[in-house]
Amino acid sequence: MGASIRIIHEDSDILVVDKAAGFLSIADRYDPTAPTVLEELGRSLGEAKAKELLVVHRLDKDTSGVLVFARNAEAHKVLSKAFESREVAKVYHALVRGEPSWEEAVCDYPLLADGDKLHRSIIDAGHGKPSVTDFRRLAVYGPYSLVEARPRTGRTHQIRVHLAALGYPIVADPLYGDGKALFLSSFKKKWRGDEYAERPLLSRTALHALSLELGHPRSGEALRFEAAYPKDFKAAVAQLGKR
Repeated sequence: MGASIRIIHEDSDILVVDKAAGFLSIADRYDPTAPTVLEELGRSLGEAKAKELLVVHRLDKDTSGVLVFARNAEAHKVLSKAFESREVAKVYHALVRGEPSWEEAVCDYPLLADGDKLHRSIIDAGHGKPSVTDFRRLAVYGPYSLVEARPRTGRTHQIRVHLAALGYPIVADPLYGDGKALFLSSFKKKWRGDEYAERPLLSRTALHALSLELGHPRSGEALRFEAAYPKDFKAAVAQLGKR
């Protein structure tokens, strides 16, 4: 298998992968030509086995990290119920613009999916669904910060919307931020490179699904899966840490 989709764990009931940015969890109508995780897995597992995989939750196209699939109907039923009843613990890391004034914060703005012409989730007190995210500031790098997010609910784009609403949009987020890539020249003092030839450290939404904890759908055993930072996220954090 290529470096884009790495298998973290597999057994007869579940398949856990480390998803690279740029892949849809499953095909959607808004981006029909984008590569999907299932298509990529079909090249390594075989199309028949890949088609048997059942979606339990999703990650946005540009979000990297831990993604779980069920391998049979019973496992899908159990895992789907666990996600819906908030029995799954998810941890994300995000690079954001700005320095949060808080060390920890809880955001509970209700969200309405596909709420505008850009198909964004919007804050809507009247029609939005309850949405709660716990945030923790991990590090501050001048104009940027590293933030941990623990969503209690699983609404579309929840972390991205909540961070933007708090005033700290995720770096390079084209929907809820300014979409601008992160360049070394934007924060390194006395940078002497060629601005026209400079390549971005990170050019996609800077959000990574770091870990996920759940009970095994058959045995109930407590499981925890983690995905290390991908190269672009790791490089960005490393360079920001040097400033």
